[in-house]
Amino acid sequence: MTYFKFELIHRSKKSRARVGRIHTPHGIIDTPNFVAVGTNGTVKALNNTMLHDIGLQLMFCNTYHMMLQPGTDIVRQAGGLHSFIQRKLPIITDSGGFQVFSLAYGSVADELKSRGTKKQGGCVLKITEEGVLFRSYRDGSKVLLTPESSIKAQKDLGADIIIPFDELPPYHIARDVLKKSLDRTHRWEKRSLEAHLKNPQKQAMYAVVHGGIDPDLRKESCAILTELPFDGFAVGGSMGKTKDEMHTLLSLTLPLLPEDKPNHLLGIGDLPSIERSVPLGIDTFDSSYPTRAARHGILLTKRGPLNITKSEYATNFNSIEKGCHCPTCHHFSLAYIHHLFKARELTCMSLATVHNLYFMVQFMEKYRKQIQEDLI
Repeated sequence: MTYFKFELIHRSKKSRARVGRIHTPHGIIDTPNFVAVGTNGTVKALNNTMLHDIGLQLMFCNTYHMMLQPGTDIVRQAGGLHSFIQRKLPIITDSGGFQVFSLAYGSVADELKSRGTKKQGGCVLKITEEGVLFRSYRDGSKVLLTPESSIKAQKDLGADIIIPFDELPPYHIARDVLKKSLDRTHRWEKRSLEAHLKNPQKQAMYAVVHGGIDPDLRKESCAILTELPFDGFAVGGSMGKTKDEMHTLLSLTLPLLPEDKPNHLLGIGDLPSIERSVPLGIDTFDSSYPTRAARHGILLTKRGPLNITKSEYATNFNSIEKGCHCPTCHHFSLAYIHHLFKARELTCMSLATVHNLYFMVQFMEKYRKQIQEDLI
């Protein structure tokens, strides 16, 4: 395969942390790296030209949402996702499974608050070996999502990296039910891979390692999936209630994955989690945290998060952070951004989001330098 490969640049002498390059048809992704979430083909409050300008190398788009609006057939007619959203750099799409099973079991937040039980009368109508039948949250129409239809949708979208269809069971689940779910997920992933390989379309596919918080099932998932010709591996499913649980699971899982292929941590990318996971060898992280925080007035800085809505910033005419070269810090003061948030001007969200994503780009670049110097 000439259009996708992982190049290992340096392995730290201090930990399992590593620096690498993922080569894709739309450019190189330096690792470790942060992946912004652009649910509907855009990061909220920003256009894709700005993402390019601040150096965000990989963007995550959600198949489930794009299927329902505008429809992946429309994206295909536009020439694929890159053409439709005017992005020149790499894109990764998920299978749609995460959103569908969140409808069935509740959100991750619900799950961690011990509310992760199956909803009654929700959008999910039936889960079978074939796939998941659910109602569109947009118009109530019935949609059957299967491994094959998920891959067809991702072929329409044309992202550089795609994900097989999988089941996301809740944290609170009996082991026998979890095992049944895991076995079905492995069958679905194999079907997804087979559908993908019939028409690779210069796309790479990452397997998703599951097993919940059960170490033996995580090992089993790694053993089964690494026998199949996936191009990389994502770690998904419930990672526990605490960062300690997550750290334990990742410490167990990552050494079981091939070193010559990239890996990705699904849906986790807050700063403390990145700090604990980079030394374990994670290559890429996706999370909506930096952009969601920005929309609520939380700005990321080297000194910690800053709440721009506090009155103390009303007369502070400095930039958000000295030495930051993002467009927001280059042009505007804390006082002005504070004013925009207080006045509820939509521009405030754009300026805050630009800064937070630029911070993440620089944050990960710092990590790569430290790994190469064997400091991490």
